[in-house]
Amino acid sequence: MPATIPSVAFVGGGPRTAGILERLAANRPELFARPLAIHVIEPHVPGSGRIWRYDQHPGLLLNSAAADITMFTDASVACAGPAADGPGLAAWAAGVLDGTIADVPRLPPELRRQLRALTGATFPTRQLQSVYLEWFFRRAVSGLGPDVRVTVHRDTAVRIDSDDGAGAGGKGTAGYRLRLAGGGTVDADVVVSALGHTDSLPDEASAGRAAFAARHGGFHAAPSYTTDVDYSGVAAGQDVIVSGMGLAFVDLVVLLTEGRGGRFQETPDGGLAYVPSGAEPRLWAGSRRGVPYHSKISSALRGEAAGDPRFFTAAAIQELLARHGELDFRTQLWPLIAKDAGYGYYREIFTGYPERVSISWDEFSDRFAALDWYSPERERLVLESVPDAAFHLDFEQLDRPLTGLDTAGGDFAGPDDVQRAVAGYIENDLRLRTSPDHSETLALFTALLRVYMDLGRLVPAERLNARSQHTVHGWWHGFFSFVDSGPPPQRLRELLALHRAGLLRFIGPGLEITADEVSGQFVASSVRGAVRVSAKALIEARLPSPAVTGSDNPLLRYLHSSGLGSEQTVLTAEGLHATGRLLVSGANELVGPLGEPNPRLFAVGPNTSGWGAGAFARPGTNAAPFRENDALARRILGLLARDLSGDSGRRDSERGEVEAAAVPAASGKAQSWNN
Repeated sequence: MPATIPSVAFVGGGPRTAGILERLAANRPELFARPLAIHVIEPHVPGSGRIWRYDQHPGLLLNSAAADITMFTDASVACAGPAADGPGLAAWAAGVLDGTIADVPRLPPELRRQLRALTGATFPTRQLQSVYLEWFFRRAVSGLGPDVRVTVHRDTAVRIDSDDGAGAGGKGTAGYRLRLAGGGTVDADVVVSALGHTDSLPDEASAGRAAFAARHGGFHAAPSYTTDVDYSGVAAGQDVIVSGMGLAFVDLVVLLTEGRGGRFQETPDGGLAYVPSGAEPRLWAGSRRGVPYHSKISSALRGEAAGDPRFFTAAAIQELLARHGELDFRTQLWPLIAKDAGYGYYREIFTGYPERVSISWDEFSDRFAALDWYSPERERLVLESVPDAAFHLDFEQLDRPLTGLDTAGGDFAGPDDVQRAVAGYIENDLRLRTSPDHSETLALFTALLRVYMDLGRLVPAERLNARSQHTVHGWWHGFFSFVDSGPPPQRLRELLALHRAGLLRFIGPGLEITADEVSGQFVASSVRGAVRVSAKALIEARLPSPAVTGSDNPLLRYLHSSGLGSEQTVLTAEGLHATGRLLVSGANELVGPLGEPNPRLFAVGPNTSGWGAGAFARPGTNAAPFRENDALARRILGLLARDLSGDSGRRDSERGEVEAAAVPAASGKAQSWNN
């Protein structure tokens, strides 16, 4: 293509970039039906990227069922661009099998078997998901049209230089030159950082633990993407302390059990047993809560279908915004979220299980609507109308699940007491979330998911006070993940089987870890007492926290150090706190150290201060990532159109439009996709 063709560069080629490419294709006919050059800089296979790449242990699963996965901006998405219906993962699998979807490489026999066995309720393997994502990327590229060339650079961007007046489009705009680790360069008029989860250089605590393990011949794994860690230093039969019991912990268990030759087998009584290979270590797991994430739900709603939100609504938020300069999450937003989630929960109980209540839903609903969630009157209403306390929704108990399962003094009586409490909790969670008689858990799941997806749409991030910025990325995201983003039920059954086999032990809540120089071992204990274990090995089973200044991604570090971007800081009770995230505007523009958004440098993903929507979502849910992808694609196309018309300085109109819009080549090489 001629050098005067406008150019857009994406740093990162995972599913988020694929989604934006699809939106560029959908919006081009309206906004920029002209030749365009697109560069995608991604060291892994485009579409799946690092996190969803095919080259992972075949036993690793998604924590979403196939029916809940799509990459398509369907008609439910409230965006300015046109909808683009297409197959979610389950429909795609059926299409591959019957030949209606033909542009898929020949799959190995195991993946063909998975396709044949797949239903909407199946939790697919990450390998199968990677094939879907790579197919979607190719489809998005082909949809861009014959006058768009997409070049994939199997490389890593290390820095970006600006050159005002020398844009790739040749119209006097700010041009950028990205420098790649392999020595190449990419010129672009617009740059989008769409990096997914990246590793960070060890923080002070992890670095100290690594040094301790090295001094004493032990093993330490810092927070990282679980499948990328080398666990060969963990010996068979060795005691291993595991910090964290979320999704990374579940993956770790798979790698250190089935990944070492063990297997699970069903027992005649309907249970599950683990048959060890002898190569497994013994894991001692603990965390803040002391329990794994809640199981995904297999029940169906019995009562009235979920309606529109009643309390956490656009009107309610607009009223708060009109009355307050800044909003506080804990005191102003969370009570509305809790009330809406509680309303959905109790509606399912009253309309699906009338034998569990003493008054009608209409009466309860009317009285409930007039009361604050955190009020004695609301608590009294529930006590009077739902006789069995087991069905009373308590968010604080939900967040501290082992409270009340210990002794009256607040501590566990002994190690066996902890094991019984945690195992009993997991068994009860499976009962509640897989039994057809407890669909109230699904109602709560649905209500929280809806709020989580709507929060960024309804509440401008810049209108949250500093304390709330920290709370949203910290407590709220963690609480939502704990309740709604847990593993498939089968994984919790497997944890119990490993516990019965003696290969998984529980430390309890409030995990504390120290390093004993005398013994040369890590020491883990619970603030609630009873369990104390020493081991030479420690694994921090979680993704690293965002750390733009300490990221192992060179471009993230450079964006901060060069002044092209800046780190978000918030005020907490302890003082000014740097979140580790790149600061972005409401339009996803990088914000410089003086507070000025850069209209041609964009960033999306978990390393930014944005709301952190994922790359794919449930169909038919007006999903946040699809809304954001569409708005960003339209903004990029609008910029390019104005460049070619010679009107490149209309920032006010650009911002207004966005608000209204509310395969592989060898490493280091470039591959062109000609459409």
